[in-house]
Amino acid sequence: MTGRRRSLPRPFSSAPAVATVSAAACTALLASLLSGCGSLTGSADAGEKDPVTVMTWAPEGTKATNMPGMPAMAQAYARWVNSRGGIKGHPLKVLTCNEHNDSVTAAHCAQRAVDEGAVAVVGSYSQFGRSFMSPLEVKGIPFIGGYGASDEEFESPLSYPVNGGQASLLAGNGRQLARDCSRVALVRPDSIQGDQMPSLLNSGLQSGSRHPAKDIKAPEDGTDYSSAVNHALDGVGADPAVYGTSAAGGKAPGSCVTASLGDHTDAFFDSFRRLQEDSPKVRVASVLGSVGQSLLNRTGGSAGPLEDADITGWYPVAHDSRWQPMRKVINDFAFDDNRIDPADQGVQTTWIAYTVLRALIEQLDAAGVEDITPHALQTTLDRGDRAIDTGGLTPKLRWRDDDLLAVQDYPRIVNGMVTYQVVRDGELTAARDGFVNVAKTLEQRRTDS
Repeated sequence: MTGRRRSLPRPFSSAPAVATVSAAACTALLASLLSGCGSLTGSADAGEKDPVTVMTWAPEGTKATNMPGMPAMAQAYARWVNSRGGIKGHPLKVLTCNEHNDSVTAAHCAQRAVDEGAVAVVGSYSQFGRSFMSPLEVKGIPFIGGYGASDEEFESPLSYPVNGGQASLLAGNGRQLARDCSRVALVRPDSIQGDQMPSLLNSGLQSGSRHPAKDIKAPEDGTDYSSAVNHALDGVGADPAVYGTSAAGGKAPGSCVTASLGDHTDAFFDSFRRLQEDSPKVRVASVLGSVGQSLLNRTGGSAGPLEDADITGWYPVAHDSRWQPMRKVINDFAFDDNRIDPADQGVQTTWIAYTVLRALIEQLDAAGVEDITPHALQTTLDRGDRAIDTGGLTPKLRWRDDDLLAVQDYPRIVNGMVTYQVVRDGELTAARDGFVNVAKTLEQRRTDS
C-alpha cells in the first residue's frame, strides 16, 4: 500500500442531497446533451479530420472480477459516432485490451496504448494502477473515467475520475446502513484493495452514530463462502430480539451483513441463503458493481436472499430516463452483443467517460484546435473552462484544483455523489430521490478505524 497522500484544499460546500431531475428538466438535459454531442438522428459532422485513437481495457474471462461490457460499450460508442461522421469530423478509433486481472498484463495494455498512439485511456477497469499509470504518465496520456478500482486513479494528476470510486460507494453504504442497522458485518476481499474497505464503510456508519463494522476477510475468487457467512452472522449476533419490529410496526434497527466481493458476491449470497434458512432474519446489503439486476435475477428475484437489500450506487437506477440515449446506442450499434448490460455500472461508467471525451474534443474544436493530442486533452481537462454535462447522470464534471475534494488517500475525487437503492420485488429501485453527497463523510474519515 502506498503511504499517506496529502489532502487538497477544497472550497466546496453543498447540500447533502440533490433533488431528482424532474421529467421535464431531464428531457431538457438530454436534449442538451445530445445536441452538444450529436443527436442520435440528424446530419453528420461534415469533413473528415485525423482519427482520434483511444484505448479501453478491462478483465475478461478471469476467475475474479470481469468487466467485458466496458470495451464492448466503447466499441459500440465508436460505431455510433463514426456513423455520424466522427466527433467534429474526427473518426474515433477504439483499441481494446483484456487486462486479465493481472498486473503484468495491465502494464502491457498501457504500453500498447502508448505504442499505438492513443491520446487517452477511457472508461477502463483495472485494480493494478501501479502497473498501468506509469507508462501513461511518462507520455502524458490522460486516464479518463476509469472505474475507480485502484488507488492511483484517485492520486495521479493524469487521472480524471467521473465517480467517487469504491470510496464513495462504501462510505455511502455505511450511511445507508446506519439508518437500518445497529450492528453490521462487512465481508470483503482479503486483498490490498479490500484492506481499505472497513475504514470507508465505518466512516458512513460513524456519521450515523453506529459502531464500526465487524471485518470479515474472504477470498476474492472463492466458490463457497460458508465460513465467511458464519463469521459474519456470529459478528452481528443475529439476535431475533434485536431484529424485531418497532412500536410503529416497522423494522427496528437490527443486524446487517454487507458484502463487496465483485463477481463473487453472488457465490457469497448463495452460501448466505443456504445457511440463513434456519437462522434469525438478518438484513443484507452491498454496492452496485458487486450486486446488479442480473445477479438479482439469477438468485431468485423477489424470493432470493437480496430482497429488501440496501444497495449503494454512483448513478441513477438503470430504468431512469436519463439512460435512454445510452440504451438507444446499445440497441442500434451493439448488434446484440450480450457482453453489454445497460444496468451494469461498468457499462454506465464507460458511457459517461466517452461523453466526457466527446465534450473535450468539441471544446478543442470550438477553440480552433484540430490536432487532438494527449497534451491538448490534459490542458483542457485541467483548465476546466466549461463543466461537462453528462445529462444528469452525474453532477457537472471538471477537474480544476478547486473542484478536488479534500479526501485523505483519494485527492483526485471530484464527484462525491451516490444514490441509495433498494431491492423491491426483485428489482433495483430508488430508495430516495436524487443524489446523496458523501463528500463530508469521506473528508472526515478516520483511516485508523
